[in-house]
Amino acid sequence: MPIKNDVSTGTATAAAFGGAKPAWQPDSLPPFPAIALQALKLIAGRDTSLLELCDLIRSDVAFSTAVLRFANSPLVAFSRNITNVVQASMLLGFQRLKSIVVTVGLKAYLQGPVVPLVRSCWRHSVACAIIAERAALEGGREKDFAYTAGIMHDIGRAAMIAAAPTRYAEVLMAEADDPRELLTREREIFGVDHCQAGGSLVKAWKLPPAFLEVTSRHHDCSPGAPGVTSIVFTSCSLADALGFGMLKYRSARTHEEIVSLFPEVARKGFPESSETLAAEIENEIRVMEAV
Repeated sequence: MPIKNDVSTGTATAAAFGGAKPAWQPDSLPPFPAIALQALKLIAGRDTSLLELCDLIRSDVAFSTAVLRFANSPLVAFSRNITNVVQASMLLGFQRLKSIVVTVGLKAYLQGPVVPLVRSCWRHSVACAIIAERAALEGGREKDFAYTAGIMHDIGRAAMIAAAPTRYAEVLMAEADDPRELLTREREIFGVDHCQAGGSLVKAWKLPPAFLEVTSRHHDCSPGAPGVTSIVFTSCSLADALGFGMLKYRSARTHEEIVSLFPEVARKGFPESSETLAAEIENEIRVMEAV
């Protein structure tokens, strides 16, 4: 049974971390929604059909409602009302449907007290996912996986916040030069940083190995290197620069500097103006917040 988040007393913290010097215990944390976990495993290449995913979604009222709301939103703008999950899935497509399920799954995982910290974590993850999807090269597995990798890259941080938002707020109390400084603070307060925590959750939840690198190494790779993790690394920085970060860093690079780190072909997916890009991302996030 999922543990209850306790903002004031840190009950969840005691269960998940325990003691004055915490010991990270992923099995004591709330489980990721089962339907979203199944969608993550599908992305790893299991031979599952669109109809099977539809059956999973239809078995849960919350996920069914979310898919229908998204399909009928201005962001999609179909010419007619979509009234059932099968119809929505055929129009949205398999990859988009899986992305919606995983996004809604993260939103459900962060349910509980709606504090600014929770909302910031959610918005940063979605912004990173949107940017990563745009930046991924057209076609192939990289394009299909990029959005989900962006959503899941900070699952370790989401788990820390879901269990102990007040305690995690201590990590963000002072300014920082760069994201790696926050990793040090996390280790001081929680005993692990969110990259280590994310890697342990991937193992505990038996997710495909592809998620292990994204969650545990998204602050430890080089811009422009091959693979989705590098795309997520740069997308994470760009999300921060556009105002979708957990904290403003003293030594943050500009929008133009970060975009230049993407391959030239990927840069074509972004408008030249940072304000335009931020507004487009904000619009997509608001749609997902409403589903």
